[in-house]
Amino acid sequence: MDSPRTLKQTNSKNSTNKTHQSSSSGLNAYLGLTIKELRSQHNLTIAEVSKVVGISRGMLSKIENGLTSTSMETLEHIANALGVTLSRLFQDYNKPIESAQFVKNGKGLEVVRRGTKSGHTYHLLAYEHGPSKVFEPFLISLEEAEEFAEFQHTGIEFLYMLEGELEYIVGDETFVFQPGDSLTFNAELPHRPGRQLKTPIRYLAIINHNKPH
Repeated sequence: MDSPRTLKQTNSKNSTNKTHQSSSSGLNAYLGLTIKELRSQHNLTIAEVSKVVGISRGMLSKIENGLTSTSMETLEHIANALGVTLSRLFQDYNKPIESAQFVKNGKGLEVVRRGTKSGHTYHLLAYEHGPSKVFEPFLISLEEAEEFAEFQHTGIEFLYMLEGELEYIVGDETFVFQPGDSLTFNAELPHRPGRQLKTPIRYLAIINHNKPH
């Protein structure tokens, strides 16, 4: 029989291994656990959430178990169904110790990978740790032409073009976006990228969810 000291050492090693496994399980596993915990806190079933989000129960189960990645639209719908903002799903992932957040080039959290042909990616460049999530900055990259569905969400959105040329549609208006151009709009209006006129395309999208009192 192992001595108490041996058992304590074994438990300590197991705890360290679990922490290491958790930290190396990846963003998908982290998102899945976060979504599952939030759903449980609200006493919601997989069937209830999947119905609101518009995906199958099987797909939501795969997301919760970290078996698949999903688009920003789906993550946003899941967050809305759970009564939280999109950034809430990422708030403790690789949480920095200091109050300042420094993100090296190419090291932002990749939260979206839509399709295997287009190379369309979203990188979350900062994430808040407080109880109120009001600020979400993304670096968006489009490598090849793609057709987009409309986005609609709360807040004000600011776009700044870095590279390429893109038509961007807000409501009934279409704007031709070139490097150095910026666009600000009410994100509750339907909006989406239109024709990709010159690729590759890179632009910043900063969403402020804060509402005036």
